[in-house]
Amino acid sequence: MSVHITFETPQDVQEQVYEMVKSLGKDGRGRLKKGANEVTKSAERGTAQMVVMAENVSPGELLAHIPMICNEKEIPFIYVEDQAFLAEAAGMSSGTKTAAVAVMQVEKDALDRFNEIKKHYETLTS
Repeated sequence: MSVHITFETPQDVQEQVYEMVKSLGKDGRGRLKKGANEVTKSAERGTAQMVVMAENVSPGELLAHIPMICNEKEIPFIYVEDQAFLAEAAGMSSGTKTAAVAVMQVEKDALDRFNEIKKHYETLTS
């Protein structure tokens, strides 16, 4: 397990996370910030509503600080396996990868899915 991973996210939950990111990014039901630097800034400012990080980031130290910031700012965070799938779900061009995305805004019709992921986070970290 990489240094930035503080808990295991079950496969079925990861699928739900990809779907949530897709509905917010590709389908335009919210707003995302993409990439480790943008996610770090959003977390530090406390403006992110949730952070999604890829597990297969190399080196893992690239994201090691983000869970600490999220805990300090009380921002939920969760992991998915693959940064290429995460980039695709976020609506980035084919062949692109992203280490992390920050959920900045969620439209009403995507709120149920967002809240469900948030409950999974609370269960996984308790």
